Amino acid sequence: MEIVAYALGVMYTPGPVNLLGLNAGLNGQAKTSLGFFIGVGLAMLTLFLLFGWAGAAWVRGDMLAVVGAVGCGYILYLAIQIARSSIDLNRVREAPRVLQFRDGLIMQLCNPKAMLATLPIATIQFPAAGIHGVNLLFWSLGLAVLAFGAPGSYALMGAVVGQRLENPRLLKGFSLSMAALLVWVAITIGYEHVWLPLASGGF
Repeated sequence: MEIVAYALGVMYTPGPVNLLGLNAGLNGQAKTSLGFFIGVGLAMLTLFLLFGWAGAAWVRGDMLAVVGAVGCGYILYLAIQIARSSIDLNRVREAPRVLQFRDGLIMQLCNPKAMLATLPIATIQFPAAGIHGVNLLFWSLGLAVLAFGAPGSYALMGAVVGQRLENPRLLKGFSLSMAALLVWVAITIGYEHVWLPLASGGF
């Protein structure tokens, strides 16, 4: 169905949440980051239900810019934490900054891409398919499970690759690469969803 295809295409492409999942898997923290994945799923469930019931009129452009700015700041904060973390292959479970439920929930709620992903589904595709009421709740739950699986699948991929790496310098280099990618994502989101709307005087 179009809804599922669109959701998969949006949720499973590289982004800040999936990159963090990949990094957690590489550092042997896939299991301990389960709360992070649950937070991501709950955030998406909240957005689907909120937009599905309240409609697109609730989301104003200026609100999206503010939320985007907060999200960018949080992504940069996590990037710094990843870049500063030390990696000890003999003590991976003691590695600092294990992603928590709160991280996944806040990051996804403040991620303008998550809003832009859920808005077309909740306000256009759901009504077009006659999905409302109790069906809206079931569909939102199903899509939230897909959202939970996105960073989880990246973490699993990272865990498989991480098991084949024995040099901590390689893992550290990859962590720095992930941090750099997160910085790039934050800058991109800030430019597209905060700076351009403000510069155009659309608010």
